[in-house]
Amino acid sequence: MKLPHPFLWLTESGQSRAFVLASILALLTMASLQVLDVPLKTAAAPGGIISYEFARDLEGARRILDSWGPEARVYAGLSLGLDYLFMVSYACALGLGCVLVARRLGRWSRGLAALGVALSWGQWLAALLDATENYALIRLLLGSERALWPALASGCALTKFLLVSMGILFIGLGGILSLLRRGAGRSG
Repeated sequence: MKLPHPFLWLTESGQSRAFVLASILALLTMASLQVLDVPLKTAAAPGGIISYEFARDLEGARRILDSWGPEARVYAGLSLGLDYLFMVSYACALGLGCVLVARRLGRWSRGLAALGVALSWGQWLAALLDATENYALIRLLLGSERALWPALASGCALTKFLLVSMGILFIGLGGILSLLRRGAGRSG
C-alpha cells in the first residue's frame, strides 16, 4: 500500500505555488528569529536560543537564563512565540519540497519516492517536536524547576534537527539526482 503525502488536498500546481509561498514565509520568519537571537548570545549561551534548546539539565538551563537577564528573557519569549509560526512554515516548505522531489524521483525509483513521502510527514513530526520543545523551554523561562523540561527540550530538539536535516538533504540530493536523470534522458 502506498503512503499518501500530507498535501493531497492541493493540486500539483497548487503544491508548487504553496512551496514557494511557504519557503518565503519560512525564510522571512527565520531572519526575524536571527534578529531576536542576537541579545541571547552570551558566554553561557554562545549559540543563543540553540544553546538553551540543548541545555539538557536544570543547572545548564538556569546558567543560560541567568546570563540573559530580564531584557534578554523577553527576547527569548518573543523568539519562542514566533517560532510557532516558523514551525508551520518550515513544515509546509520542507514537506512540500520532499513531495515535489519525490514526484520527480518516482519516475525512476519507487523507493526514493516513498522515502520523500515519509520525510514529508517527518517534517510535521519535526514541527510537533519543536512545539513540545518550546513548551518545555517556556516552562523554564517562567521559572519552573522541574528537571524534566530541559531534558525533554533537548531530546525533542535533537530529533527535530535530525528530521529537518534529512528533509533538506533529500530535497537537495534528490533535486540534483532528478536534474541529472532528466539531463541524461535528453542527451540519450
